[in-house]
Amino acid sequence: MGSEPRAQDGTYYRACNLCEAICGLEIQVQDGQVTSIRGDAEDPLSQGHICPKAVALQDIQNDSDRLRRPVRRVGDDWQEIGWDEAFDLAAQGLRDVQAKHGHNAVAMYLGNPNVHNYGSIMSGPMLLRTLRTKHRYSATSVDQLPHQLAAWQLFGHQFLLPIPDIDHTSFFLVLGGNPAVSNGSLMTAPNVKKRLKAIRERGGKIVVVDPRRTETARLADRHHFIRPGTDAYLLMALVHTLFDEDLVALGHLEAVTQDVDKMRQIATPFTPERVAPLIGWQAEEIRGLARDFAGAESAVCYGRMGASVQEFGGLCQWLTQVINILTGNLDRRGGAMFTRPAFDSLQSMSRGNFNRWQSHVRGLPEALGELPVASMAEDMLAPEKPIRALITSAGNPVLSTPNGRQVDRALYGLDFMVSIDIYINETTRHADLILPPRAPLEHEHYDLAFHVLAVRNTARFSPAIFDPGPDARHDWQILLELAGRLAGGTLKQRAKLALGRWALGRGPEFALDMGLRRGFHGAGLLGLKKDGLTLGRLKNAPHGVDLGPLEPCLPDRLFHRDQKIRLVPELYAQDVGRLEASAEKSEANGLVLISRRHVRSCNSWMHNYPRLMRGKDRCTLLIHPEDAARLEIEDGARVRLSSRAGGVEVPAEVSDEMMPGVVCLPHGWGHHRTGIQVQTAQAHPGASVNDVTDHLAVDGLTGNAALSGVPVEVRPV
Repeated sequence: MGSEPRAQDGTYYRACNLCEAICGLEIQVQDGQVTSIRGDAEDPLSQGHICPKAVALQDIQNDSDRLRRPVRRVGDDWQEIGWDEAFDLAAQGLRDVQAKHGHNAVAMYLGNPNVHNYGSIMSGPMLLRTLRTKHRYSATSVDQLPHQLAAWQLFGHQFLLPIPDIDHTSFFLVLGGNPAVSNGSLMTAPNVKKRLKAIRERGGKIVVVDPRRTETARLADRHHFIRPGTDAYLLMALVHTLFDEDLVALGHLEAVTQDVDKMRQIATPFTPERVAPLIGWQAEEIRGLARDFAGAESAVCYGRMGASVQEFGGLCQWLTQVINILTGNLDRRGGAMFTRPAFDSLQSMSRGNFNRWQSHVRGLPEALGELPVASMAEDMLAPEKPIRALITSAGNPVLSTPNGRQVDRALYGLDFMVSIDIYINETTRHADLILPPRAPLEHEHYDLAFHVLAVRNTARFSPAIFDPGPDARHDWQILLELAGRLAGGTLKQRAKLALGRWALGRGPEFALDMGLRRGFHGAGLLGLKKDGLTLGRLKNAPHGVDLGPLEPCLPDRLFHRDQKIRLVPELYAQDVGRLEASAEKSEANGLVLISRRHVRSCNSWMHNYPRLMRGKDRCTLLIHPEDAARLEIEDGARVRLSSRAGGVEVPAEVSDEMMPGVVCLPHGWGHHRTGIQVQTAQAHPGASVNDVTDHLAVDGLTGNAALSGVPVEVRPV
């Protein structure tokens, strides 16, 4: 396994990169071991707050199941090999597939942890360009794709995402989000509970719309149940009411907003009286919510995961911002605002694109450079088999994408598979080769993604604590080495790769320093701004630097050439017809399924850490008492949950926090499959919600997986 990682005794300050909150940490090391992890009280963003996940960093560091060296499959066993041999095998296997079947025969899947690693963010695109494949997938299309598409269409860039200014708002409307557990999501906000309580303490209001009375709903002034999958109707009725009752007030946005009259026409058919029975509300409740929102001193509408992963997720995220715009609450203190981060990654990223190519079997559209992951397995299993090899990086699609059993079958049938991962898990067990990167405490870090999404402009550089020795590799080193060995294409493409490999070959710190110098708060490339940021100055601020609250920045921050907001992009105008048609045939019969997360869990990969797995079983099916009584299900009894795609057995938890007719199972579990090597997770296997979700259910506009509102049956075992 190589030599043990080394660290000098002392106190280290860094940010936690396990979730979006990026809380500051104070880590004590003694005799080469972590002895305590506490919140850093001097961090300008988190101010001493941490959640239970942060203390699990030491479990990751010491995990005996974590891979330290490359392994290759030998029958049903695994054999450690050296890095040169591993890279040779990986490059040869991928080249062979592409030589025989073409560039698109190799696919790549990027999991969520890549966004938490600045080296991966910088180097991953180089490998994708080298592969020259259209079969690119990521966790984006089981999560925030509708957000990004709406940002591109409205504001001109897929990552120009409006952030709720919850530290100053007077009215916070939350749909399908649970920031009290996630500490924000596409809203980096450590200690959300404290921030939510502050809204009410200053006389503000919080309204939560969700099929479950979540932890956030318990902190709110009002909670409304809503039938899963009907959020777009509610949002459209709110827009209708804003126009109908003359509540539209764009204010400072009037000069930069197009198509307001067109929006009025589109919303006209969606009266509160028509929408109310579809969502389970009274018409006056809808009108009252619109009046309260428009009448508040400042307000922000925030739709998150539950509003994205449904049949009309694209419309939901568009309409969320339409409401913010029509009430003048975009780019306004206490509304939805844009960050001005120290490292403005938007300048170097694709602004957006859509439907340049389609998936093989169903013709689902490419969006923002990727195909929907709901189409990946079926394209691997197709008779013509357009995908024959796969690279996964920090991803576990067997547990995190719809119809996991189909994904399992598809991976089993591949010609070749390489995984960049630290575990042999439900997905990587199918690989021919696994290349493990360093653990979080073994590499330096800067949050490229989450500073862009934060409720306050800050910056923080995290140094490595442990040195795992010369035989360990960073994620960026693995990705660049694969890109270099697979290099081909035109002279221009090879030159671009060579330049990128040279820059990143010096370490991502070089590119980070250049980005900080060029950023909103930077010193300039020549360092002419005396007080401006450089990486050196950031390193001399171990607790990070405070760059101030979010400030209005329109129209300068808009990326459309005319610096206008496109209020009614054609993509959305056309999709409203699908919403209209669905309203005519909408039925509310039978049980439907939604998912949830827990503060001690993060997607599918944090169940192997003893500190997080203590306590009672959290993988339970929440069901309302009325439904439980009707189905003769007792609290704690095992039940069979099934859909068209498949079924699982799981303990029932009878709770009135659920809306009648809706059941809820957490995502990320299902560690019962053979061949995995994660002992703690195997001792707490749970059941995978994605063995029940259906890959055929997608948002018809974006192709995002519709994981919420899945029709299911529940019966006692």
